[in-house]
Amino acid sequence: MKRLLLSLLTLGLCACHPGGQSAAQTSVQTTTVQQHATLPQTPTAPTTDAGSGLSFVVLSALPAQAQQTYRLILKGGPFPYQRDGVTFSNREGILPQRSRGTYHEYTVKTPGSSDRGARRIVCAALLECYYTGDHYATFQRIRP
Repeated sequence: MKRLLLSLLTLGLCACHPGGQSAAQTSVQTTTVQQHATLPQTPTAPTTDAGSGLSFVVLSALPAQAQQTYRLILKGGPFPYQRDGVTFSNREGILPQRSRGTYHEYTVKTPGSSDRGARRIVCAALLECYYTGDHYATFQRIRP
């Protein structure tokens, strides 16, 4: 909507209405109000992932370093650690069972740690990622 409005204003289609608003602004505002007025109530998002039974964690609630690692995963790298992207075997059996080679792990920097630390993000696909802050003892499904 904002792009449409900006395009119309850039093209000089600003036939102003009383009150200083352009026809485009009035149209966009009316459409937006109508859309919001007719939206159904969204049910509360589940707190656990039905497939794994693990709790969800909102990306913004994770440490800043985990958010940064997640963004790198979405971009496809480059990753700061040589072992980032290696196959995660799921030996603990906490994550849903998948065929070998499905899961890949990525290091989440731990401030003050002299090594890779205990924090990781493990992904089966871009929209199925899990965070562990305790080196695979527990996981939470990341909700972007």
